[in-house]
Amino acid sequence: MAITVADIKRDIQEKNVTFIRLMFTDILGIMKNVEIPATEEQVDKVLSNKAMFDGSSIEGFVRINESDMYLYPDLNTWTIFPWGDENGRVAGLICDIYTTEGEPFAGDPRGNLKKALRHMEAAGFSSFNLGPEPEFFLFKLDEFGNPTLEVNDKGGYFDLAPTDLADNTRREIVNVLTEMGFEVEASHHEVAVGQHEIDFKYADVLKACDNIQIFKLVVKTIARKHGMYATFMAKPKFGIAGSGMHCNMSLFDKDGNNAFFDPEDPRGMQLSQTAYHFLGGLIHHAYNYTAITNPTVNSYKRLVPGFEAPVYIAWAGKNRSPLVRVPASRGMGTRLELRSVDPTANPYLAMAVLLEVGLSGIENRIDAPAPVESNIYAMSDEERREAGITDLPSTLHNALKALRKDEVVRAALGEHIYTNFVEAKKIEWASYATYVSQWEIDNYLDMY
Repeated sequence: MAITVADIKRDIQEKNVTFIRLMFTDILGIMKNVEIPATEEQVDKVLSNKAMFDGSSIEGFVRINESDMYLYPDLNTWTIFPWGDENGRVAGLICDIYTTEGEPFAGDPRGNLKKALRHMEAAGFSSFNLGPEPEFFLFKLDEFGNPTLEVNDKGGYFDLAPTDLADNTRREIVNVLTEMGFEVEASHHEVAVGQHEIDFKYADVLKACDNIQIFKLVVKTIARKHGMYATFMAKPKFGIAGSGMHCNMSLFDKDGNNAFFDPEDPRGMQLSQTAYHFLGGLIHHAYNYTAITNPTVNSYKRLVPGFEAPVYIAWAGKNRSPLVRVPASRGMGTRLELRSVDPTANPYLAMAVLLEVGLSGIENRIDAPAPVESNIYAMSDEERREAGITDLPSTLHNALKALRKDEVVRAALGEHIYTNFVEAKKIEWASYATYVSQWEIDNYLDMY
């Protein structure tokens, strides 16, 4: 049921809300906010789309001479955070960004995803669902409150306390998320020490991306309360598994049917031709959209053999080694799971790109290659070549070069976001490429 202005004003009065965070996401996927006091005057200003901010201070937004921007709150994102202090409680609204001319801002990642959804509807579909599986690490804080790389457990995959000493932290995160309206489906220790996963129920893609951003905020806030630091960095420690964010995607037709399901599939997988073509788009453009789904220098430290992360462009049913997997559920639960995405990705940009390459696959009837059900990690280079299996990019530099060549992915981002994203990432790569690391000192200083 849609949330109204009256609902918000009633909550403010009845639940002692004294501040409201107007939240939005920059091109790099970082959530920003403008906080206002929940006075009648300020609330009326916000709810009539008259709240302004300086866009020139936000990564990839606008030049200083074009700085004035408006925040248009999405009332259905109204959230009251389950924490507060003697000054009252804090609520939040996720906003879209508009120009002073009243037009959607081309550099707004959330607005860009809405553009992709309009294309989806024009193509004859009603909704695109996302079930994300974000992983994160919990590290200890030092005496000054700064994060360390020291974990506080020795747990492994699905381990129980007392081995997993972060149980109480995870439980509180789950309780807070539940209180905020999330439907949490599972919570467990992941493969690496200090690594955790909390899965929440799928939703339409816009709400799911909003949920990812709120989820990160909650996880970091509750971790701090317990004297720990939560990071969604893809690979914070050498020698152990990194953190991914598997994306389970499903497309629905105008009648509300899962467009990926066909019980009469002649290939025996109960997938529709629409699913195979969407999959064909995902596979065909995979190398080129990796800069968006894995957007940091560090992302590529995770995408290496030996740690269960996908490295090879292929798909399968039960097999978990390829890039895309088709989980066993069928009927309304039929979905495609893309396993390369990591939680540093801007969810709005990643999902806009994935939806657009999938729609391109449908519209251009791109055939999916044959599934690969054997363990790709155990194949030789020659066996992979014979099977037509190629690798994902090995560095952000290579991923950016591929991104520049893909017109479908560039169009999915729009020229403003594409240009500013690439420029920011070129600077990031240049900074990394010229940095002299400890590894280089350890290996070369004495030798040469």
